[in-house]
Amino acid sequence: MRFTGTRRSPGTLRSSLLAVALATALTSCGTDGGTQGSPGEPGTDSRPSASPTTDLAHLPGIGERLRDRIPSDSRQVIAVYGRGENSARSTVALFTKHGTTWDRERSWPAHNGKKGWTTDHREGDKRSPVGVFTLSDAGGVLADPGTKLRYTRSAAAFTAPRSWPKTHWHDFDLVIAIDYNRVKGTSPGDPTRPQGRAKGGSIWLHLDHGSGTSGCVSLPEQAMTYLLTTLDPAQKPVIVMGDEDRLKA
Repeated sequence: MRFTGTRRSPGTLRSSLLAVALATALTSCGTDGGTQGSPGEPGTDSRPSASPTTDLAHLPGIGERLRDRIPSDSRQVIAVYGRGENSARSTVALFTKHGTTWDRERSWPAHNGKKGWTTDHREGDKRSPVGVFTLSDAGGVLADPGTKLRYTRSAAAFTAPRSWPKTHWHDFDLVIAIDYNRVKGTSPGDPTRPQGRAKGGSIWLHLDHGSGTSGCVSLPEQAMTYLLTTLDPAQKPVIVMGDEDRLKA
């Protein structure tokens, strides 16, 4: 039987597959095609600010269960303090270790998954995964601001679809991949998910649009720039994230 359809070259096919993969990654992280979460000002979680800021024996608000999962050689920790299990509001703090104690360097208001947090993250559940994860790769639409992390600049990979609300168009100008169900050493846009698609993925730190996300953690631009220019792979940075009750358990 004679084939009469349109023949695609291998290069065209690869480009089409890449476009689909990138669209999937962006949708998984930022928003579900333009549906915003509940509006409201970011939380003013008191956990990091209520404690001293220097010479801390332990990270404030982080219980032994999660604390034991932080690698012993990690000297930079981003802590995401969710306001509640079902809340999209959180506070992000950066801690650095000096000798045997921790200093809190900065903290910022933030948003997490629009439906809150989960210890069993699933594709499309609109919740952020609770846990401790490494940080190894970054990227975005904008030029590398001077990070020591591996950085992939790509307008094609990180430009949010213009079908989304304008408030979301710059979400991925700067991103840091959270190493949940992804391959370290690849671009944040790489859709490979070692644990399978059902476990979700493309969980990033990215720019805030004023409401909850589909599972990522979003921050003001100055916070993202600060983190990108401060995080150092030699310091083995990790992120510990979750709602307050699970963090301190």
